[in-house]
Amino acid sequence: MAKIFCVANQKGGVGKTTTTVNLAAGLAKVGQRVLMVDLDPQGNATMGSGVDKRSMELSVYDVLLESASVKEAAIFSEKCGYHVLGANRELAGAEVELVELERRDQRLKTALAAVDADYDFVLIDCPPSLSMLTLNGLCSAHGVIVPMQCEYFALEGLTDLVNTIKQVHANLNPDLQIIGLLRVMFDPRITLQQQVSDQLKAHFGDKVFDSVIPRNVRLAEAPSYGLPGVVFDPAARGSQAFVAFATEMVARINQM
Repeated sequence: MAKIFCVANQKGGVGKTTTTVNLAAGLAKVGQRVLMVDLDPQGNATMGSGVDKRSMELSVYDVLLESASVKEAAIFSEKCGYHVLGANRELAGAEVELVELERRDQRLKTALAAVDADYDFVLIDCPPSLSMLTLNGLCSAHGVIVPMQCEYFALEGLTDLVNTIKQVHANLNPDLQIIGLLRVMFDPRITLQQQVSDQLKAHFGDKVFDSVIPRNVRLAEAPSYGLPGVVFDPAARGSQAFVAFATEMVARINQM
């Protein structure tokens, strides 16, 4: 049975897409069968997984409108070692089209149920806004992985996200919970970051992952080559941190 996780944070620019593609590549590297679902119309996670969003015949848009199955629309990225259910600009139109449809917030959940036995992990890259697309992701997930920078405004955004997850848990998806908080773009030399990190651990305890992703130039360069950092430069500190995170993730899921 596949474990389905949203990578979500209502604050933009915190490294959601970087986290999603590198965790997917890290999980594939440690022997897991992975599907990465891109729910952001910008399609950055698709391009960052070595798939050209402009040449896709089928995308997550077709899956949400039930004109294609996940099996038909998913593309295997040879370089990255995982399947990609990609997104492009078409997906922006799905917002409007879904509003009038039945089960509009359950469509991704229904589609993923059909491939439950084919994967160990399904990772969903959500847009930063709480939209119908994000809601589809949250309704189909077992849990949420929250990447966050150790900065003051990130703490503010985290409060909003926790409230959103509570609402979805209460009304739409009783399985939904926060799996863990991942500290990203971390620089231990900055006192404020260390203080926020300590606050997170004090407040959330073991919900904070042990793995920490450092600020790393190679991770930032990788998307311009259409690859996750884990594949682009496996020896980089950031890449090794993501593989360690993938290992921790597998261990944590086995304990659940």
